[in-house]
Amino acid sequence: MLDKEVLKPTIIVIFGGSGDLNERKLTPAFYNLFLDKQMPEKFAIIGLGRTSFTDAKFRSMLEEGVNKFSRRGKIDKKEWDNFSPNISYLQSDVFEQKDYQNLAKEIKKIEKDWDEHPNVLFYLAIAPGLIEPVAVNLGKSGICNDPDCSRIVVEKPFGHDLESARKLNKLLTGIFDEKQIYRIDHYLGKEAVQNMLVFRFANVMFEPIWNRKYIEHVQITVSETVGVGDRGGYYDTSGALKDMIQNHVLQLLCFVAMEPPVSFSANEIRSRKVDVLKAIRKYDTKEVFENTARGQYSKGWMKGDKVEGYREKEKVDPKSNTETFAAVKFHLDNWRWQNVPFYVRSGKRMPEKMSVITIQFRPVPHRIFPTGVAESLQPNRIVISINPATGIRIRFQAKQVGLNMRLGPEDMVFNYSDAYDKQQPEAYETLLHDVMTGDATLFMRSDEVEAAWEVVMPIINAWKNSPAEFPNYPTNSWGPESAERLIAADGFHWITNPIEDGEK
Repeated sequence: MLDKEVLKPTIIVIFGGSGDLNERKLTPAFYNLFLDKQMPEKFAIIGLGRTSFTDAKFRSMLEEGVNKFSRRGKIDKKEWDNFSPNISYLQSDVFEQKDYQNLAKEIKKIEKDWDEHPNVLFYLAIAPGLIEPVAVNLGKSGICNDPDCSRIVVEKPFGHDLESARKLNKLLTGIFDEKQIYRIDHYLGKEAVQNMLVFRFANVMFEPIWNRKYIEHVQITVSETVGVGDRGGYYDTSGALKDMIQNHVLQLLCFVAMEPPVSFSANEIRSRKVDVLKAIRKYDTKEVFENTARGQYSKGWMKGDKVEGYREKEKVDPKSNTETFAAVKFHLDNWRWQNVPFYVRSGKRMPEKMSVITIQFRPVPHRIFPTGVAESLQPNRIVISINPATGIRIRFQAKQVGLNMRLGPEDMVFNYSDAYDKQQPEAYETLLHDVMTGDATLFMRSDEVEAAWEVVMPIINAWKNSPAEFPNYPTNSWGPESAERLIAADGFHWITNPIEDGEK
């Protein structure tokens, strides 16, 4: 997140190097960092996997991935020829200790060639079940013993419940120092998420009204138009609550609700987020059903195409009780947010793909305008848009043009695509650069992960013990009626108003 000194020589080891994540996200991100001159002068990327590849074949596969998935589009051949020689491949099995010794020899060889002691990053782009054997064997191999120069990056999901998260944290912190562990959530690398810190804490006009006295409620919507695709086997053991709300959505809530940090340091910011998670009210079983809604999409039509319902997908139980939509009303029991509801929702097969945070302010305490004049008087609102475009909209009231006094809402819009000619970096570019610089601000600490699981576990357990009537919302809708009832009971409605590219 911060401008740093010249990066140290760095070796990046990617477990799962022959997999989809590396092809789609990691190598395109490293290549774009290279083009932006944000890679170390000396760097090496070592891909590990069970597939048999020569270095040349591995580079060719990654070249196709960059051409297909990079935000810049097709590669510049000259630039790729400068970048790709830094990539190599080692065929390996995560369970074989001898393969870790081979990796250690390769790292020593590069270190000798450079005549410098490099940083070494171990990126675990692997299935969750493989994290433990990789971590244990890395510890046994001795190649990550230097806590100042070696780091391990762990992809979500970080555990599948509170117990498994605690077990995984205990395992990792038994092998590595906490400062070596980077638990990555790509959502936190998005420009709009980082900009929330600037918006709140670099502008004196917002902080005085950022509390229960002025804010009526907060909404967070993260919706997807896609279904589960070919992830049916995984998703049927997860669901919207675990897959989206436990991590992405709660992280957004933390940035909205956190107290001002004392300094812009990783641990200070992460501590303030933990304070938010610990302040979220934990529901008993009765309260769960009063403050949540869940749904599962049925078959229908999306953009002219007929699509299957969730239960019809391959590897999904035909009687599955897994939710593809979840909505929760959270309460924060602290001084700043007492009695301010936070409504969050996330779902698949919805009409639009968006990630939007809406801060709704209370109505003016006294209306001085005549009833007929102020019929359209609406509360002030701040909308922070992450998708489809990145920006901030502030709604205020203004007099409409004319001889008569008539009021109406107007918007002030800050749109990244309008304000800056420079293309926004992908989230993985930001996060990978932060790992290389040693900036852990946008990564979750062990206590933060566990605190997030503590929030959702009562909901998970209550839903598990009480099967729902699924499917209960049609494809291409905004979810089940129960989600509308949840927010309507308080006199509000869901707000669907993202910022679009090119909006003024």
